[in-house]
Amino acid sequence: MTVESTAARKPRRSAGSKTGTTRTTAQSADAPAADASATAAQPATATASKATAAKRAPAKRAPAKRAAPKKPAAEPAQAVGTAATGADPDLVQLLTPEGERVENAAYDPYVAALTPDDLRGLYRDMVLTRRFDAEATALQRQGELGLWASLLGQEAAQIGSGRATRTDDYVFPTYREHGVAWCRDIDPTNLLGMFRGVNNGGWDPNSNNFHLYTIVIGSQTLHATGYAMGVAKDGADSAVIAYFGDGASSQGDVAESFTFASVYNAPVVFFCQNNQWAISEPTERQTRVPLYQRAQGYGFPGVRVDGNDVLAVLAVTKWALERARSGEGPTLVEAYTYRMGAHTTSDDPTRYRHDDERAAWEAKDPIARLRTYLEASNHADEGFFAELEVESESLGRRVREAVRAMPDPDPFAIFEHTYADGHALVDEERAQFAAYQASFADGEGA
Repeated sequence: MTVESTAARKPRRSAGSKTGTTRTTAQSADAPAADASATAAQPATATASKATAAKRAPAKRAPAKRAAPKKPAAEPAQAVGTAATGADPDLVQLLTPEGERVENAAYDPYVAALTPDDLRGLYRDMVLTRRFDAEATALQRQGELGLWASLLGQEAAQIGSGRATRTDDYVFPTYREHGVAWCRDIDPTNLLGMFRGVNNGGWDPNSNNFHLYTIVIGSQTLHATGYAMGVAKDGADSAVIAYFGDGASSQGDVAESFTFASVYNAPVVFFCQNNQWAISEPTERQTRVPLYQRAQGYGFPGVRVDGNDVLAVLAVTKWALERARSGEGPTLVEAYTYRMGAHTTSDDPTRYRHDDERAAWEAKDPIARLRTYLEASNHADEGFFAELEVESESLGRRVREAVRAMPDPDPFAIFEHTYADGHALVDEERAQFAAYQASFADGEGA
């Protein structure tokens, strides 16, 4: 498990320095690209690499066959789209920060069927998820929760990818995927018991194909890969998606997951939310190339998508999941986004980053850009937004009432399940803690 320093650092000035110092190649040769010139040179390089590898590598065991694999209706591998002027050429974007729709020949088909009602639904998802998240943060500050990991700023990455999944797909989250949980019909109040300390997760993972939150950094990618290998052996027409952050991308567990997923052609999508900061550690201190390019070394496609563009995230994740279901193996999706708040409520981001960086990302807010698009396209009126505001406040009240109705955590529960048959040292620690707790009662009595 990675332990990241929270020591005070000189805050970073530039909001744009995080894009990386190197843009060596466009998207992986097997993935749609947003830049025509970069893509044009890719097939020759890929062919030469494969020829060299074929001479050196011993014969490999064929991957396990899946029942009746079928190719996607449209193969976007060689398709080239258009990007907004001045945008990162490797970044897939369908909706600019100004709320303007841009064409992308590779990915437009994956959102072409969206109706105005669907677009309003995506907006509603993001608004309500943000409202729930804000209420949970407030409850922690009031002492009702022990900790909270906010998703503020990452709503599009989570709602777009969550809505791309099917009910029979299986999701392996970290501890911040509150928006994905919303998309999987997990009651938001069920997420809060663990953060209050009264349970280890408040839902049955198999009821919604949504695994319990994982606190250990990166380990869920191993779980997802193993599960996906089982899905392939069963011949099931479904996929697995594993969420992790830019910090977890440095973990050995993630590297091992990539290796096994590639070798066994597992139907898994690795969804990395690059929110620019692993607690206080910026991504440029963890990698010399954009994260999505790491997939090339493992032999499967990597795609970078604008993580604040819900339409682009929806399209890219749909493509990756269809690719997995069709027997074409894993994909790495890097959702390029920003953590607007603290890492958790125990963190103080003002110690290591400047307000001007946050302000630059506020201009790219995922909810604001979709609202601009809805209004400009006459897909939503003031009545819709007013009704949503009422629903949002109602959700906040429900969350407050649910948390305050929960029991207080048992402070001695941590000692009960450490050893099956008890242990002298644990008994001693329990007694010491009991005396410590009693000292507060004695003080109140005095």
